[in-house]
Amino acid sequence: MTYVIPGTAAATAAGIALAVFYVYFNIAPRRDKSLQYRLRVLIGGYELVLAAFSCFTFEALAYLFVLAKGREIGVHILIINIFVCAGLLFILLFNGIIRIFTCSGQLGIVPRISLLLFWWMPVVNVVILRKFLGVSASEYKFTVGKHQRNKDRKYEELCKTKYPILMVHGIFFRDWKNFNYWGRIPKELMDNGAVIYYGSHQSSASVGQCANELKECILTIVRETGCEKLNIIAHSKGGLDSRYAVSCLGMDKYIASLTTINTPHLGCNYVRKLLERIPQKAVAAIGNKYESIYTRLGDYDPDFFNGLKDLTDKECERLNRIMKDAPGVLYQSAGSRIRSYSGAMFPLNVGYGIIKFFGGGENDGLVSTKSMVWGNFLGVVTPESRQGISHGDMIDLTRKNIEGFDVCEFYVDLVNKLKLKGL
Repeated sequence: MTYVIPGTAAATAAGIALAVFYVYFNIAPRRDKSLQYRLRVLIGGYELVLAAFSCFTFEALAYLFVLAKGREIGVHILIINIFVCAGLLFILLFNGIIRIFTCSGQLGIVPRISLLLFWWMPVVNVVILRKFLGVSASEYKFTVGKHQRNKDRKYEELCKTKYPILMVHGIFFRDWKNFNYWGRIPKELMDNGAVIYYGSHQSSASVGQCANELKECILTIVRETGCEKLNIIAHSKGGLDSRYAVSCLGMDKYIASLTTINTPHLGCNYVRKLLERIPQKAVAAIGNKYESIYTRLGDYDPDFFNGLKDLTDKECERLNRIMKDAPGVLYQSAGSRIRSYSGAMFPLNVGYGIIKFFGGGENDGLVSTKSMVWGNFLGVVTPESRQGISHGDMIDLTRKNIEGFDVCEFYVDLVNKLKLKGL
């Protein structure tokens, strides 16, 4: 006859159930199939880390309660329980951290490196983990909200303009297939009905040379698609290249609107002054190195010096005399600014100081706000946060969410207004 201690079966069943749940929770803390896989893993990491902290707090309070009641606990039992509890919580914590570490698009390099260096340091590691939790929760909320918003307005096709959109990049970049100059913006526009093309001109060359490349691009798109016209959205020097193509190369008949973003229409006086002060041999050496690198990256005839020279105030003054606004084309512009040196990463934070030093006033780290105005000026984007919006932020260069400014929605609104204008 077998004697069963009362409650043992129930305790065993409960233990097995908890063990199964523990394993299951580690594997799939969030099973919402409506979410992207990356988002499920990310928010699952958040919940695992939070669960680890919560269980640790509960366990600590339970031990304190038992000890406060004066109940005796065998030392060997106490040690075993502590080690088992620590091991189980460590697995939860480690699993959650790995998920956030690998799946967050907003965490940044500094918190990641900080955790790798200081995970062993009490208090500091808790502060870093709080950063992990805050960023992951904020990213999840922002992304889910965006997906839901696009789902709700899918059939409105807010960005389905009469004419396709041609996006024209600025200097020192290219339209690479695997690294979009415009970040998350094109996908957002296409999700809302837009048809997108890219200028695909060289990274650096004179305004005239880049404009000729854009001309060929425009003619090819019109010929192959039969779209008749295009709406251009151009950033930085791309705005000057586009204006030249429209005004001087006969492209006005194929362009319905030209919207320039943070374009130095009046030029950058600090570029001229720096070129005057830096020895020509140094400029030539930098240019040769740049051209060598970008030739391998896809440019067929890069021209570092003339691309840079056409951004000076004197050259822009000359260009503006010949780039007259074409009748029948809607010209509009927009800009942004940062508030302090901490408002952008290197080298834009340095550029902010240089422009201030040379009397350029408010700027985005590369272009002064007074130089961004052309045609119908849509204003300077300035969120309430201390950060402000840099030259790179206006094209979603870092793919970072900025408090008070949704760069993708900025462009959705911009293109929607073109649609409402019948363009």
